[in-house]
Amino acid sequence: QVQLVESGGGLVQAGESLRLSCAATGRTSVYMAWFRQAPGKTHEFVGTRHQITGRIDYGKAVKGRFTISGGDATLELQMNSLRPGDTAMYYCAARSRWSSEVPTTAAEYGDWGRGTQVTVSA
Repeated sequence: QVQLVESGGGLVQAGESLRLSCAATGRTSVYMAWFRQAPGKTHEFVGTRHQITGRIDYGKAVKGRFTISGGDATLELQMNSLRPGDTAMYYCAARSRWSSEVPTTAAEYGDWGRGTQVTVSA
């Protein structure tokens, strides 16, 4: 099992930036990812990092504005040009199994953090 702890959320104004961090302990993961969930909506894929190859894939809604980086047991999310539509609870997730395709759905990740709230005001 993997324990994931997110940090760095907060309240910002539109156009500002925010950086989230996730620290993992326990079993080594193959993928570490960021998802977000707005009230009344399902989990939305933000991006994922393959922990062995370093490959990073992004969700369409954040591509070009958000940047993922990380190390062996950490995952960072740099969020620039934030919009009110980015308001959500942001979750760090981990997957321990290899996959032939990049895992982009919440169901493909077995370990989750408790989340950190990001609120963007207009």
